[in-house]
Amino acid sequence: MNLLVAVVLIYPLVLVGVSLWRSRAVKGHDDFMVAGRAVPVTLLVGTLVCTWIGSGSLFGGAGLAFRSGIAELWFSFGGWVGLLVAFFIAGRVRRIAQYTVPDLLEQRYNEMARILGTLAIILAYVTIASYQFRGGGWILSIVTDGKISPDAGMLITAGAIVVFTALAGMVSIVTVDVFNGIIITLAVLLTLPYMVFQVGGIGEVVANLPQGHTTPLGGHNVLWVAGVAMPTFLLILGESGMYQKFFSAKDENAARRAVVGMVVGIVVIETALALVAIVGRAAFPNLIEETSIVGRAASETVIMHVARHGLPLLGGAALLAAAVAIVLSTGNTFLLVPSTNVSRDIYQRFINPKATEKQMVGLQRVFIVLFGALGLVLLTQFETVLSMALYAYSLVGASITPVLLAAFFWKRVTPQGGVACIAGGLGSIVGIGILGRLGVNFTVSLGGTEFDFAGSEYIVIPGVLISVGLLVVVSLLTKPSPAEKWAPFFQEEGANLKPAD
Repeated sequence: MNLLVAVVLIYPLVLVGVSLWRSRAVKGHDDFMVAGRAVPVTLLVGTLVCTWIGSGSLFGGAGLAFRSGIAELWFSFGGWVGLLVAFFIAGRVRRIAQYTVPDLLEQRYNEMARILGTLAIILAYVTIASYQFRGGGWILSIVTDGKISPDAGMLITAGAIVVFTALAGMVSIVTVDVFNGIIITLAVLLTLPYMVFQVGGIGEVVANLPQGHTTPLGGHNVLWVAGVAMPTFLLILGESGMYQKFFSAKDENAARRAVVGMVVGIVVIETALALVAIVGRAAFPNLIEETSIVGRAASETVIMHVARHGLPLLGGAALLAAAVAIVLSTGNTFLLVPSTNVSRDIYQRFINPKATEKQMVGLQRVFIVLFGALGLVLLTQFETVLSMALYAYSLVGASITPVLLAAFFWKRVTPQGGVACIAGGLGSIVGIGILGRLGVNFTVSLGGTEFDFAGSEYIVIPGVLISVGLLVVVSLLTKPSPAEKWAPFFQEEGANLKPAD
């Protein structure tokens, strides 16, 4: 047990030490935001994979796999499909060479698109960062048998992530994420066959699973599939951290190649995590009826339970190190991105255009701390990691993703259509969420099954319908943009660019 505690406590300190060392390389805001635009493919793949594999996968996705079986992979599948689309725009994103997604939004649309996009990203990303804090608190509480409470562990995790991110920004993130990625991949891939062997083989695993656990839908219907797959699909395509890391690539080819590595890494790790959770259901079936030491459904801590009770000491330590890496590597990116939005998209763009490099970096560090504190407040508003993940994914997916895809794939989209889309997606997700909490009923019966469209699993559906509808209708009703507005987003199509119809 002492080894497990040591791993969980010492590993973050090592990362903070690396960040302190790398902070010497930060000479200006370019280094802090986009690592000097010099990140090679290997480092880019590592940091892209580690950003996506977070507490949503470790706790929310694993808990869903424990409860629903192989059907959980629909939750991950949406992100995989989104990455295939991202491959075709990664090179264009790097060629444009901005710093943030709101930079792209203003370049393609207007200032209001930048402002609304910044607001949506801050709300969603601070939420995502916050449940990394919760995940770290759970890990510390579980490995210390409650000697560190979940709340105390959450504060410790938040402090480590804030300090790590504030010291060196993107430079430190891309440096350590290669090591994080290796630890995560090896630990999960070694855990899976060991646990299958411990249960007695694949046949015994299947025999000890509930009916439907090995079926593609797991007893659910197609609308449920859409509800869990659509948020991840939309998030990955609007994921500001991914775009910011594309801006960090040393060139366009590196950005495209990194997407290929990201697809492979994410598919392998997310599938393995889901399968470990499913084997965990066969090995520890009583978890479905229990709450864990953290006072939540034990199903969401199945990976930690496997590390504590299913693996030998060294294997458990490796899996816990992977869990710590998952929490820290995701948390730092999701604090860096909104702080970048504040320093560049609000302060430099509208308040102090002549801000010095020192002022920009200093302001960004202040907001990393402030957003860390705000994340702790947001944790009081959600019961599970999965609900927080789906809500944040839906917020980005409904407000940011449609306008970004339109910028790269639809010449006819107009500034007015883009602004209407962001406002509609942001307003619908936040509005429906608030009204649902106030008691307004958004439940609809379809095919004999009731769906609560104010719930985190389905709120993305009305949000996307509203935002995409506004994008298309308002664009078609307003004057097309001139070619110089959209041409940079279509450069891969060659020189014969024609005006939008």
